[in-house]
Amino acid sequence: MNLFLNIIWIIFGGFFVFLGYVSGGIALCFTIVGIPWGIQCFKLAIFALFPFGTDSVAIDNSVGGDSLNLIMNIIWLVFGGIFVMFSHLIWGVFLCLTIIGIPFGLQHFKMMRLAFTPFGRTLVESPY
Repeated sequence: MNLFLNIIWIIFGGFFVFLGYVSGGIALCFTIVGIPWGIQCFKLAIFALFPFGTDSVAIDNSVGGDSLNLIMNIIWLVFGGIFVMFSHLIWGVFLCLTIIGIPFGLQHFKMMRLAFTPFGRTLVESPY
């Protein structure tokens, strides 16, 4: 079922979300300073291409990487992450207004969570 929903997702707009994240990641990686944020854009691009059957979970940073992730997430939010999060929020609400769009709106809400704090999160196969 996830494969079928991912194909429908890609056909009806998921590919354009993927291309947006890839182009943003490439643009950020052209600058040396933007490479960490470009890598996070690539993570979001993979998630945007196959959202059904994938989820993002927090990484256990018991060594002390939490403070670095916090600083990187704050920089991410200030320089564009908040706009990415709100775009997923708006699309999620818009799609949830229709019965058939609810599964796709829920995927935008999952992407919104990753777009809010991409540092310190990883993609895993979803149990549902």
